Amino acid sequence: MLLTTTNIIEGHPIVEYYGVVSGETIIGANFVKDFFAGIRDIVGGRSGSYERVLREAKDSAMREMTDAALRLGANAVIGIDLDYETIGSSSSMLMVTCSGTAVKI
Repeated sequence: MLLTTTNIIEGHPIVEYYGVVSGETIIGANFVKDFFAGIRDIVGGRSGSYERVLREAKDSAMREMTDAALRLGANAVIGIDLDYETIGSSSSMLMVTCSGTAVKI
C-alpha cells in the first residue's frame, strides 16, 4: 500500500478512484506522563512520553485508514491529510484523524 500526501504519484497513473477513506484514534494521556511533561516544561527539553503517544495515535489512525482502503480494493491512498486535536474536559485526550482518497495505480 502506497500512502502519500500528494494528489498524484509520478510514474504511476491512477486507473480507478474508490473514494475518501479515513481513520480516527482517540487516546488518553495519564497523570504520570503529565507530571513528567510538566517537569520538562520547567527545565526544558523534549517530552519523549508524549512523543510516543502522539506517534502511536498517528500510526493507529493511518492503519485504520489503510485497512479501509484495502477493503475497497485500493493499492494506494493519495492526498492524505492528518489532523491533531485535544479533546475532553481538561484536554487530556488526543484525537488524531487522517483522510485521503483510495485509488488503484
